[in-house]
Amino acid sequence: MSVSLTCKSVLGCRRVFQAFQRRCIIDMSYSNHFMDHKRSAIPSSMKKMMVTKRSPNFRQAVSLQTVPVPTPSNSELLIRNRYVGINASDINYSAGRYDPSVTLPFPIGFEGVGEVVALGLSASSHFAVGDTVAYLNAGAFAEYTLVSAQKAVPLKDPQPEALAVLVSGTTASIALHRLGEMKQGETVLVTAAAGGTGHFAVQFAKMAGCHVVGTCSSREKVEFLKSIGCDRPINYKEENLAETLRREYPKGVDVVYESVGGAVFDLAINNLATHGRLLVVGFISGYQSESGLQPVRGATLPAKLLQKSASVRGFFLPHFLSEYSECVQKVMQMQEKGKILCAIDDGQMDEGGRFVGLESVYRAIDYMYAGKNQGKVVVEVNPSDI
Repeated sequence: MSVSLTCKSVLGCRRVFQAFQRRCIIDMSYSNHFMDHKRSAIPSSMKKMMVTKRSPNFRQAVSLQTVPVPTPSNSELLIRNRYVGINASDINYSAGRYDPSVTLPFPIGFEGVGEVVALGLSASSHFAVGDTVAYLNAGAFAEYTLVSAQKAVPLKDPQPEALAVLVSGTTASIALHRLGEMKQGETVLVTAAAGGTGHFAVQFAKMAGCHVVGTCSSREKVEFLKSIGCDRPINYKEENLAETLRREYPKGVDVVYESVGGAVFDLAINNLATHGRLLVVGFISGYQSESGLQPVRGATLPAKLLQKSASVRGFFLPHFLSEYSECVQKVMQMQEKGKILCAIDDGQMDEGGRFVGLESVYRAIDYMYAGKNQGKVVVEVNPSDI
């Protein structure tokens, strides 16, 4: 039997075919990866911290809100945060100092560790529901956070020690090796040495064969610094820091890892050795002020640097992203092999107890700025036993 098609019928078939081509074809083969079927269902809403007023007063600037749980795009992961990290610069962020053009309200928090509970199609080529990851991404102070799969670091277990590496450990490593140019036998002074980044700086300087001096604020911290290799811990509440440095290090110190600012910065400049290098990684003493700064004796700085052929070098982690991923992997491997200690302070010794729940971020910020922490301050957002 012969079949003939009229021009009209051919055109009709073509239209049907073209319409078929334009249909949206939804591939649901990855749907088991998209939702968290193994545990409780993902809720429709969550708690999240948002900056609603630019201010260095964290409690005034940041509010705890209930918002919808977001849906990941093609390349994103939805992370149920188990731990989030506290940084001195959280206050700089709440004050809008990093990017004043950002429109209020905006999310806050830099780093987290948690479990993948949902993900987009392309992200599923590298991750699956149930994977544990660490990440560095804005908006970490939330029960759930969307993160690009490219920014996620796979972990074996949800360990808070990973938080210590993401900012604090990488800052100490890159700053000291790239800008500090440490040499075996040199003297390195670390201010706030028992803090989140300071305790890493002590260990990296010691590994480089340097004599390490560290400042701290209590006898307990002195013992902690000794345990991680600090040659000369100085409790500035019991010893005069300027007099101690002049007496014990009359030729000065070769490298200063400085994160306090103000009078401590001036003291460090005065105690630099010939060809000394002072690394500015922060100035926490001024962050809670309106300007974010404490005054320094800048008028005499050029003369003092000239007299010693010394230098002051600033370090801001986002300017070294080309080295970041490799450094994170290296320091995490060192921690896994027991070559470096990632000290975690979860508020166990605080009067209010451990930092548990997102609302504990306020107390954790206060705790750190009171100088009570020993190591990296972390908050457990979603405990595993709930």
